[in-house]
Amino acid sequence: MPDPHHNTDAAPSPSGGSGPAPKPAEAAEIRSRALKLLTTREHSRYELWRKLHRRGYPAEDVNAVLDQLAAEGLLSEERMLAAYVAERLEKGFGPLRIRAELQAKGLPDSAIDPHLDLQDGQCLALIARVDAAKFGEGPPNDRQTLAKRARFLEYRGFPARLIARALKLA
Repeated sequence: MPDPHHNTDAAPSPSGGSGPAPKPAEAAEIRSRALKLLTTREHSRYELWRKLHRRGYPAEDVNAVLDQLAAEGLLSEERMLAAYVAERLEKGFGPLRIRAELQAKGLPDSAIDPHLDLQDGQCLALIARVDAAKFGEGPPNDRQTLAKRARFLEYRGFPARLIARALKLA
């Protein structure tokens, strides 16, 4: 699969060679679909590329349109990262899960790291909020409940060492 992050390498066309520049009508159609997707929420370049390419648009045409949208500031992975991380933290997801979701969206760790730079205190406060919302305020009353709470927090994407501290295991 062609790399949607490299805008200088056009993917080969289905016929085997590099295809011609996109026809203005097709470029306008690709742009329109991309803008429609961007109006619903921010997308990473890879997400948009994949969605548009799946619709049958040639990779090199999609890359050209995405380059143009990025140059115009309409496609911004920085904006997407900030919005996505804030939304997922608000919903009670931890940094490990958020990182995995962003990696699946084609974003490199170097772009993700600045947005997930949570201090232990911030993460512990988030763990406490999520745990209290799911299980109530009291401490775990037996080992089975303790294990259930720990598994839930781990599923939500919190580091095991902080889960242990939050549940007073460490």
